[in-house]
Amino acid sequence: MEFETISVVGLGYIGLPTAAAFAARRKRVIGIDVNQHTVDTINRGAVHIVEPDLDMLVHAAVTQGYLRATTTPEPADAFLIAVPTPFADGFKPDLTFIEAASRAIAPVLKKGDLVVLESTSPVGATEQMAVRLAELRTDLTFPQQAGEGSDIRIAHCPERVLPGHVIRELIENDRVIGGMTPRCGEAARDLYQSFVRGECILTDARTAEMCKLTENSFRDVNIAFANELSMICDRLDINVWELIRLANRHPRVSILQPGPGVGGHCIAVDPWFIVDSAPEQARLIRTARMVNDDKPRHVIERVERAARRFREPVIACLGLAFKANIDDLRESPAVEIVRRLSERFPGQVVAVEPNIRKLPDVLKEAVPLCDMHDALTEADIVVILVDHMQFKQVDPVKLQAKVVIDTRGVLAHG
Repeated sequence: MEFETISVVGLGYIGLPTAAAFAARRKRVIGIDVNQHTVDTINRGAVHIVEPDLDMLVHAAVTQGYLRATTTPEPADAFLIAVPTPFADGFKPDLTFIEAASRAIAPVLKKGDLVVLESTSPVGATEQMAVRLAELRTDLTFPQQAGEGSDIRIAHCPERVLPGHVIRELIENDRVIGGMTPRCGEAARDLYQSFVRGECILTDARTAEMCKLTENSFRDVNIAFANELSMICDRLDINVWELIRLANRHPRVSILQPGPGVGGHCIAVDPWFIVDSAPEQARLIRTARMVNDDKPRHVIERVERAARRFREPVIACLGLAFKANIDDLRESPAVEIVRRLSERFPGQVVAVEPNIRKLPDVLKEAVPLCDMHDALTEADIVVILVDHMQFKQVDPVKLQAKVVIDTRGVLAHG
């Protein structure tokens, strides 16, 4: 099928790179976002997020006239919804952003259009979106009403990329595409094959939704093992980094590296969608989430024990992002650790995060954002929360007189 005009709703960490990838294939792309600053930034040919190579792609796409952004949806041949799907109180999925996106695009839908939900979603969310669109556009038919003969095709195609490598993985990784009908899936496959070099594999929408949740839950469970192991090793006075290095020499053992918790919009959120859908069956997945959510408390306790050696220690926290070399703070355990330390030690905590210019609202009133030289000069305790490349390059001599709590193994692997 031919898709000449593609609309991407949500120009964040996934939506903007996806829009740029389509535009690079000379597709006309209309980016939709509720944030006027985001829209204005993109229309200048600039980007509002840190992601390698994205700035060049967006600049070229805007300059050549293939990409523009707006706050108001316009007619297109395909609509990709890439909006946040957080959880509410009690770890319940919050689908209000998908609902808002559905309301926004409904007036401009026309017969033959394709709507793809890219947002990571609980099982059944694509079907719910289709029902909502049908309620908003009674003059059109949808898959749940007319099957293969519907006016609008609907599918789910979750992203599966790694921050810091998004552009490459968008193109090279396989895509799992779940159509509400086989025809819907085939239409979505035709769309993605315009830039995806990996295999586009067809399934149904519910399986595609569950596939993304399964991938991230698998990773969360394995991280939980590493994090639990690190807490056990602290109790037993064992170097966890050395232990894992030795254990991984077994040909059938591959333990991940522990950290201060688990962050990001996917791994820290998606397993709860499975737990919410099948609470009695998802026992291991729930336990892994609890282990990883509890790891920041363990880090804070280590800092508190170290602080007893000083009268009023200055605590420098290195890193706020949820992983190395990006600016993404979503669900970051580092942010939570710094926030709680600032409450425990008011006026004594400083933060270093080379990938951002200003602190998030939860920190900016209590914690100064410092450069690394000043922070290391003033600090009595240094807490390494993210393994940014800048932290790996720190001269160990500068840390010799400090108490260092290395939650990422930066010194062990330096």
